[in-house]
Amino acid sequence: MNATITKILYVDDDDGLVRLANKTFSRMGCEVLHAPDHDTGLAKLGEGGISVIILDHYLQGTTGLAFLQAMRERAIEVPVVYVTGSSEATVAIEALKAGAEDYVIKTVGEDFWALLISAVKQALDNAELRAAKRQAEQEIIEAKERAEILLAEVNHRVANSLALVAALIRMQASSSADTAVKAALSETQARISAIAGMHRSLYTSDDVRIVEMNRYLSTLVSELADSLEKGRRKSRIVSRLDRVDLSSDRAVSVGMIVTELLTNAIKYAYPQESDGEIRVTLEKHDNDTATLAVEDDGIGFTEADTSSGTGLGSRIVASMAKTVGTGINYIQRERGTRAEVQISLN
Repeated sequence: MNATITKILYVDDDDGLVRLANKTFSRMGCEVLHAPDHDTGLAKLGEGGISVIILDHYLQGTTGLAFLQAMRERAIEVPVVYVTGSSEATVAIEALKAGAEDYVIKTVGEDFWALLISAVKQALDNAELRAAKRQAEQEIIEAKERAEILLAEVNHRVANSLALVAALIRMQASSSADTAVKAALSETQARISAIAGMHRSLYTSDDVRIVEMNRYLSTLVSELADSLEKGRRKSRIVSRLDRVDLSSDRAVSVGMIVTELLTNAIKYAYPQESDGEIRVTLEKHDNDTATLAVEDDGIGFTEADTSSGTGLGSRIVASMAKTVGTGINYIQRERGTRAEVQISLN
């Protein structure tokens, strides 16, 4: 038995039995405290330092079951070895249901003390294991909290670094006289900003493992509109976004898809002399699927149309769409373009 575990509270109105218990357990380095009744036992428990309780069923005016009930009401978690008479097995079962660690049938022989010593040792060992388990669980919780704080800080720093890179590229684009270079740099800046936005969403989220797509895409769409519509007639961009949670890598893919599709819609959907509405929607159908769509009422586009640029944006969309679902689909409409991606949520 652990030498630091010394105090045993024996709750029993039989003084002679308690004296024998004191003699028996003192040889093991334990101190036995006597409580002859219910109230005295609770008072000694309140003083603290008790490692295990030996509780007799019959007490003055009450029973050990009432004592167990009082312990439960006070949230006292000291292990209890319940002692009953030889014909009271049903009482022992009730005691175990009420929270006793073990029970011993009271007899007039050495077997009783051997069984009681064994039960006390087992109760102490189990209590030590539970304490170690609680400590380990607490350490795991604290380690997880530290990891989440660190991850949030990493996401914060990454978001700031990417925002700086995007700003440098934007400055480079504004200083270039070549229209093609300016356009390519602006698109690159938009892609970097999409990734930065995802990291920003992570460090502002309550759970750094997931990205709330409605918040992320709402900010992304607003920033893209402000960045790309400079010098153009402003389109009316409408967002309808359900709450969908995705892991960071899948959130980046969705962000890149929206960036490319919205960039194309702002640039090509409506001729320079006109404007119109562009709709970005994220609709959650069930726990398994959601639909992301970007649509307009402009001049229209299909997969068969020849890209006016390098085609990099189309390749990015096709690749990213396959990582989050079944790929990109262009839906035939009477007016305009609808591009949609079925997202798997599992």
